[in-house]
Amino acid sequence: MLQLIADGFVIGSVIALGAIGVTLVYSILRFANFAHGELLTWGAYLAWTALLGFAAVWGPMEPLGPFSFGWTLLASLGVAAIATAALALLVDLLLFRQLRRHGSAITLIMASFGAALVLRNLLQFIFGAVPEYYSREIQVAIRLVPRDVLGGLRITPDQLFVLGLTAVSVVGLHLFLTRTTLGKAMRATSINPQLARVTGIDVNRVIRATWIIGAVLAAVAGVFSGLTVQLRPQLGLDLLLPLFAAAILGGIGSVYGAVAGGLIVGLAESLSVPIVGAEYRAATAFIVLIAILLIRPTGLFGERP
Repeated sequence: MLQLIADGFVIGSVIALGAIGVTLVYSILRFANFAHGELLTWGAYLAWTALLGFAAVWGPMEPLGPFSFGWTLLASLGVAAIATAALALLVDLLLFRQLRRHGSAITLIMASFGAALVLRNLLQFIFGAVPEYYSREIQVAIRLVPRDVLGGLRITPDQLFVLGLTAVSVVGLHLFLTRTTLGKAMRATSINPQLARVTGIDVNRVIRATWIIGAVLAAVAGVFSGLTVQLRPQLGLDLLLPLFAAAILGGIGSVYGAVAGGLIVGLAESLSVPIVGAEYRAATAFIVLIAILLIRPTGLFGERP
């Protein structure tokens, strides 16, 4: 039981970071961006490309302590975050900005489907369909709880790193949204864009910040997924439905709800594996989603109309 819970938190951390971007775009730009999953994949592959570049210049780096990766992966994560943010801004400039002026929400949603297909196929054309890995180092899991206590608990240092950096990212985002002028402007715009514009808030700046924050967190989530599992072109597509399930479960438009929803979805998937098998675990997350929405239609943190 403890092992399943720990695995669920690791999965949920990745989903939570991705779901934040989904809910930010929806709350400020008022449309569901189905291309967000591809930002996770691009972030993961851009980090892998940067990692190869660092290795070509400085050679293979020794792992940091008990981790399977060295400082080059951390540097690659920074490069990927910046590059993914630039990609999100480029897609907005070429596609979504034009449609926001002349199109409807349905038009934006359909355009996001098209953007997802283009980004996914372009990535597969560039990088190929063969799965890749950030590191092929074999890690020994650390036993945190004896086996005779609820089956025991073992976790790898990489998984602990994922959990720790996810917590830091969420706390940092919370401080940004509550303590900075731009963060407060984003919250005001999500509540009433027209009133925010009238009161002097630069809505275009808020929109740019929304894309950048969502893309950076997507890149981090993609790297985390690649670090704990593997890199593959279908990574974003496989995570897309759990991302939306987490955003809806937590209350669409709520950042904190997206985090809670991501953890619940991850736990539901992990705990269901012994019951229904790994191939059907995604369905259990949606069963939990439906059950909670029947009790609270606005989601866990959603505001009642």
